[in-house]
Amino acid sequence: MALPSRSSLSSASLKETLGDLDRDSYVALLSKIIGEARHVQNNPPDLIPKEDRVARHVLDVLLPLSTTTGGGPLIVSHVSYVEGRGNIIVEYPGTEPARILSFVGCHMDVVTADPNDWEFDPFSLSVDGDKLRGRGTTDCLGHVALVTELMKRIGERKPKLKNTVIAVFIANEENSSVLGVGVDALVKDGLLDKLKAGPLFWIDTADKQPCIGTGGMIAWKLRATGKLFHSGLPHKAINPLELSMEALKEIQSRFYRDFPAHPKEEVYGFATPSTMKPTQWSYPGGGINQIPAECTISGDVRVTPFYSVENVIKKLEEYVDDINANIEKLGTRGPVSKYVLPDENLRGRLTITFDEAMTSGVACNLDSRGFHVLCKATEEVVGHVKPYSITGSLPLIRELQDEGFDVQTAGYGIMATYHARNEYCLFSDMRQGFGVFVSIILQLEADCD
Repeated sequence: MALPSRSSLSSASLKETLGDLDRDSYVALLSKIIGEARHVQNNPPDLIPKEDRVARHVLDVLLPLSTTTGGGPLIVSHVSYVEGRGNIIVEYPGTEPARILSFVGCHMDVVTADPNDWEFDPFSLSVDGDKLRGRGTTDCLGHVALVTELMKRIGERKPKLKNTVIAVFIANEENSSVLGVGVDALVKDGLLDKLKAGPLFWIDTADKQPCIGTGGMIAWKLRATGKLFHSGLPHKAINPLELSMEALKEIQSRFYRDFPAHPKEEVYGFATPSTMKPTQWSYPGGGINQIPAECTISGDVRVTPFYSVENVIKKLEEYVDDINANIEKLGTRGPVSKYVLPDENLRGRLTITFDEAMTSGVACNLDSRGFHVLCKATEEVVGHVKPYSITGSLPLIRELQDEGFDVQTAGYGIMATYHARNEYCLFSDMRQGFGVFVSIILQLEADCD
């Protein structure tokens, strides 16, 4: 097919020009990127990713089509706040500066993987028919390669678009305790401000359907302090295990009273309401015949976006303060179970603390043009559309929404392999993702007519 000059195209011609995802090109790029997965694991302080190892493969593809080299129309910027941990902004200018659409959220870091737990090497791409296997294929290096291929195609074919198309590849998505590296720094410096003029598609979910709601996450630790004593004389002890179990039961009861299922959760299709639950238990150790002096229960709160994370934390602290003040009224376990020893002037005590890395949930705007074009594109390409919401958390996007961005989320990996062993994606799904992106561009171009 003869490549068009940068002239106006009909919708059908534009679709033909942008075409389909090229398997050989995509797999070749993904192979290089997955080959860097070992070096972009994000689990500080032990594992600090060097996202530039992925970024260089993206730049190798796009810089030859950029104004930097004079080889094409793409405006490519590599923005770093920490050495070796860059972000990439790629812009294809449209003819109407006020019209913009963007694909953001493709992150160049991954969660950890232990090769001993996998059936194949997580740090090199292996191809098994439609399956593309390796750490990051679903989350999110597969999307990095996908959006790179989209911008490459646009840069090669040079269609005359009214909308500016922007892609942003980010560092440091998998750990929100470290700031000033990725999209938060880009927003702070105003480098993404122009994206507020149109829909922002955050490409970092799975299963090919619009994800319209996510949950906030609060990690908590509940420490119970009692009195160590021989288990044969339990009346002389304050058992922190019993104290923490009874206290947690009371805290959970109050939480579900104050944060019940919200009416909007049904509208958004959340699979669960807000929840608070324990996930870990620890104590200092000791003999089986010792009642320990302390123990800690850890867990998380998952909050639908219709409740404030800050208010949840305030309530949890109030619950603990009230239980401490009225600890004699807390339920006990058996005839000698107690949390106060008056003769020794001792009281059991609870403290609750929270991890600094908290995220807020997001409810996408269901009235926005971005949502409507994403749904139509999904139905056209995938064959059906069924938006969903989960109380899994996506860091950063609530902050973008609060800053005035029209954030919509989607992704084309496999939810069942997200952060899991033996991670993989399907080329056929990524191919449909490419088709969805093309349809979004076509629809927004039609809005200009």
